[in-house]
Amino acid sequence: MDKGYILITGASSGIGYELAKLYAHKGLKLVLVARTLSPLLALKEQYREENIEVIQADLSCLDSAKKVYSLTQEKGLFIHMLINNAGIGLLGDFLSTELETEIEMVNLNIQSLMILTKLYLQHMLEVNHGYILNVSSVAGEMPGGPQMSVYYATKAFVTSFSQGLSYELRNSGVHVSILAPGPTLTNFVKTATQQEDTTLFDTLKFQTAEEVAKYADKYLKKKKRLIIPGVLNKIMVYSSYIAPKSWVLFLVNRIQSLKK
Repeated sequence: MDKGYILITGASSGIGYELAKLYAHKGLKLVLVARTLSPLLALKEQYREENIEVIQADLSCLDSAKKVYSLTQEKGLFIHMLINNAGIGLLGDFLSTELETEIEMVNLNIQSLMILTKLYLQHMLEVNHGYILNVSSVAGEMPGGPQMSVYYATKAFVTSFSQGLSYELRNSGVHVSILAPGPTLTNFVKTATQQEDTTLFDTLKFQTAEEVAKYADKYLKKKKRLIIPGVLNKIMVYSSYIAPKSWVLFLVNRIQSLKK
């Protein structure tokens, strides 16, 4: 993983930030993308690395994905690893949630991820080398997510898209992995409206973003296609494959129900 830059979206907090710290500590070349610039600049200053590039971009605006690509092209930065980490969630019954927020979620979780993958993949294939890590969720392995139906659907897209792309690239030097974390202590909790008040916090043991990042790095090196951090998360995912969909939907609804 030393033949170019690693581009990480959503690098200002959570899993993206921890991956950025991990790779910066190793002295690798990074392009860090986020809507909030200050954490990226602080990280660049902390490691005093000339090879850390920072780009401020709101990837829920679709033009931003193309602008990020253009900026790296103008600087002649070869992206040999693309980590599509940026994402948001929203809790609530579909009829009660804000349409504009859901449109932003679809743009960020699906469309920007697809655009960046399409653009950077071309150059990876030219040199027959590269890694793409798409951050999905255990939600992407479930049949649906009552009270977070749009979020679960976006992650199902990420999972399905990544699986299909991985197969298409099976005879190339470009490897595609899916990171499917479970509940993780990140700023996602703040962006998913009221999620801090759900029984999810009482029911499941949350992993830290640092733990997830280290686990992802370990198994990305091994070219593992589906990376699920945590034993309980693995049990949850593999059980959902064989359990009746109605049971899974019932349990997901119970976990995410607001406290009375």
